Amino acid sequence: MIELKTPAEIQRMHVAGRFVAEVLSEVGTLADVGVNLLDLEQHVRGMIKRRGAESCYWDYAPSFGKGPFRNVICLSVNDAVLHGLPHDYTLRDGDVLSADIAVSIDGWAADSARTVVVGTAAEEDLRIIRATEEALEAAIEAARPGNRLGDISAAIHAVACDYGYPVNTEFGGHGIGRTMHEELHVPNKGRAGRGLKLRPGLTLALEPWFARTTDRIVFDPDGWTIRSADGSRTAHSEHTVAVTEDGPLVLTRRDAELKSMR
Repeated sequence: MIELKTPAEIQRMHVAGRFVAEVLSEVGTLADVGVNLLDLEQHVRGMIKRRGAESCYWDYAPSFGKGPFRNVICLSVNDAVLHGLPHDYTLRDGDVLSADIAVSIDGWAADSARTVVVGTAAEEDLRIIRATEEALEAAIEAARPGNRLGDISAAIHAVACDYGYPVNTEFGGHGIGRTMHEELHVPNKGRAGRGLKLRPGLTLALEPWFARTTDRIVFDPDGWTIRSADGSRTAHSEHTVAVTEDGPLVLTRRDAELKSMR
């Protein structure tokens, strides 16, 4: 069942969203050559504890994972793109790191992801990151009352096509609110004008992710980490977005993003 949120409930989600944005900003700052993924995990655990938030990942056990998940952030490196299990790995110069986190504060959740390059950035890595960010902005722009769910999916796919990246439809965006995953799957490929009509109060986590040269994925033996099937590098961008009478409201926008938009 799809639950439309009231403006007051969206504001409560925004509280969680601002904290998620703060965490991802800090992770992006801390991610550097010589930093261990487990140290990043522990740092985020401390932030969540101090804020009095709850991790949406801890003990999460969906059908596709080898649950329960016992970490508070997904950290995926290079050809890994989704659900990366933090492990004993020290970041190297040129690594691509995708960080994805969802938390709940006072019963309302927010979910966001970003991809950064550690140290020296290769142009092709910056390009795929830029593609996911542009696809996310296109998806957000399409999240307006009167549009349809397919308009969001088509917007993401159009950007992928412009950049020449294939698109996987097994994992994509989703509804969010009282829990991390609510009704509605938002594939990163679809047909404009099709699907559910968007109404004010609908809250979605939109998350384009691409691999350079394949739309196929493989799972690590840990049962969680998802990689590109051919080992090509990947990127992932995500925001929690509310459909409102005035248009899309991004609940997880980071300060650096807000400054760049001014």
